[in-house]
Amino acid sequence: MTAPATQKVTREGGPRSLRSLLLSTEVDTRLLGMIAALAIIWIGFDIMSGGLFLTPRNLWNLSVQSSSIAIMATGMVLIIVSRNIDLSVGSLLGLLGYTMAMVQVMWFPSTPGTWLIALVVGIALGALIGGFQGVIIAYGRVPAFIVTLGGFLVWRGLIFEYAQGQTLGPMDSTFQLIGGGPLGSLGQWPSWAVGAAACVGIVYSLINSRRKRRGYGFPLRPVWAEVTLGVLGCLAVLGAVFVSNSYLWPDSLAHNYAVAHNIVEPAGGLQIPTGIANPVVIMIAVALVITFIATRRRFGRYVFAIGGNPDAAELGGINVRRTIVSTYVVMGVLVAISAAVQTARLNAAVTNLGVQNELDVIAAAVIGGTSFAGGVGTIPGAILGAVVMQSLRSGMVLLKVDSPVQDIVVGCVLVAAVGLDAFLRRRSGS
Repeated sequence: MTAPATQKVTREGGPRSLRSLLLSTEVDTRLLGMIAALAIIWIGFDIMSGGLFLTPRNLWNLSVQSSSIAIMATGMVLIIVSRNIDLSVGSLLGLLGYTMAMVQVMWFPSTPGTWLIALVVGIALGALIGGFQGVIIAYGRVPAFIVTLGGFLVWRGLIFEYAQGQTLGPMDSTFQLIGGGPLGSLGQWPSWAVGAAACVGIVYSLINSRRKRRGYGFPLRPVWAEVTLGVLGCLAVLGAVFVSNSYLWPDSLAHNYAVAHNIVEPAGGLQIPTGIANPVVIMIAVALVITFIATRRRFGRYVFAIGGNPDAAELGGINVRRTIVSTYVVMGVLVAISAAVQTARLNAAVTNLGVQNELDVIAAAVIGGTSFAGGVGTIPGAILGAVVMQSLRSGMVLLKVDSPVQDIVVGCVLVAAVGLDAFLRRRSGS
């Protein structure tokens, strides 16, 4: 009689102890689940592609491709958290990219600093259009689904009205650097410097958070948990930098660089590490800013309060309408930044720029843990969701899967993510 009872305690003690360890680190378990799913996706595609997926070249390209979606996904988190939606981001991206191309190619082609003028015009127009849609939603009381669905059609149609849908290019040489490529990257040592700065930031944030918790009398995480999080975070950052530096310039480009700078090439050719791409740097900067706004500013707290209970937020003195308009202004600015990245990367503006991006952006936010019920969402989760989405597409391209099948897979993943969110909400409420 005693042995079975002891065995029962042992069986229950294992999971409980593991769960207590995870809880002591205060790490979002859903985020850990996404990281595990991403690892499975990467390993699975690498095996099926014969080792082509987990190569420096493919991972570097994956980081660049994910950046544009991740930039917009950070803004979509705020939109969905406030119990709204934006279906127009793909069409708006195409319109803004086309506008910035016209500034450089047709309107001010010979003006010094035309790339900067294009950026200012694109960001200003994105903020204006985003605010316009937000005003209709907040003050006109028109459902966000209808307003942004109309924008989805209108902004795409305006692209053809601009210049009869012709392709515009090339872009200004400085503007092209925004899109990445061997020249649009940091290089070896600047990338290591960014990685070292990120590690210092991780360690500082952990120490500062612990100091504040102690000052306010809040419970502290175990020291081993703090050290583990710091070590794992630094290893992830340095590993990403190592992979970026492992991707070398193409031989022809490296040869031209050596000739232009009178460099004697070694026997095996000049090897130049590419480093972190500029779009990734821009994405990281955007993520830090939006995270700061969402977690440390009143605007961010207002957005989450509105998503939790709009009526209570309004009774609490929050200007709900103005806050909603502001979320769409932020979304418009982020779409403009993403449009600059994609247009610069293509070195041209085309009519199908941004097609289906709205699906990838919404899916990235939802897969990252943002709930359509409102009030729940994280910026890191959305970025990880963008990487998951792009990993699926990149892996299927390597396996030569047809585009329609890719859409089927992405659609199924989106439905599964929303279903999982609904299940977890029902379980937590029971």
